[in-house]
Amino acid sequence: MTTNMGKFDRGGRLAIAAVLVFLALGTTVLGGGVLFWIALAVAAVFTLTAVVGNCPLYSIVGLKTCKDC
Repeated sequence: MTTNMGKFDRGGRLAIAAVLVFLALGTTVLGGGVLFWIALAVAAVFTLTAVVGNCPLYSIVGLKTCKDC
């Protein structure tokens, strides 16, 4: 699997994932319903793609945000 995400993109995804986890677990904004689970699922996907450095959607579209790949 090749890297297709740059450092800024990966950092942004991790930041968004952290905010989503905080909203889901740290506040009562999302309650405990469907939005809670959607926020956790999106956060998990963002975290996984940021750690791996590969976004499957970017591969389908042919987008690369890294300079060296």
